[in-house]
Amino acid sequence: MALQSAFKKYWFLVVLFAAFAACGPDHQNIENDSFNKQKVKDQFVKANQQVVIKESDEMDYYQKSHEMPFVKTNSGIRYYVYSPSEKGDSIKTDDIIKINYKVSLLNGTECYSSKTDGPKEFVVGMENIEDGLHKAVLYLKSGDKAKILIPSHLAHGLLGDSKKIPPMSPIIYDIEIISVKKQSHN
Repeated sequence: MALQSAFKKYWFLVVLFAAFAACGPDHQNIENDSFNKQKVKDQFVKANQQVVIKESDEMDYYQKSHEMPFVKTNSGIRYYVYSPSEKGDSIKTDDIIKINYKVSLLNGTECYSSKTDGPKEFVVGMENIEDGLHKAVLYLKSGDKAKILIPSHLAHGLLGDSKKIPPMSPIIYDIEIISVKKQSHN
């Protein structure tokens, strides 16, 4: 009986080993898998490039149709200071700023506003708001009023915000920098 039990365990281990060996990667499958991963990666890169071009074209159209001389940054953000401050402080990373704002889609649909939600106060470069807004305010100073076009990859990305901003949507911030405070580092 003990011999029969040991024999069953032995055959179970042999079958288990054979199953793992049959499922294990062989050299050809590894090469095909690597090729397929690279092919998929290349397709995603190409698709993302096409989205960036499409959004850039949409922002170009917005700029031309509204006749606003936006400045385009290397990151793809565009800003237009339509009411510059006479003597405001330049904004730097780690500053605490307070803004009045209106967030809209390129088609003019208003999504959020300080009129309904109150002013935003945040630490530049630190808080959970759109990366594009963090980058854009660094070009502004206290008291400026500006429009900022933010491509989706620096706003709410592939998914939108699951509330009012759809997936892959560039957004427009119309902002007024109310105050700039230097953060104290103790």
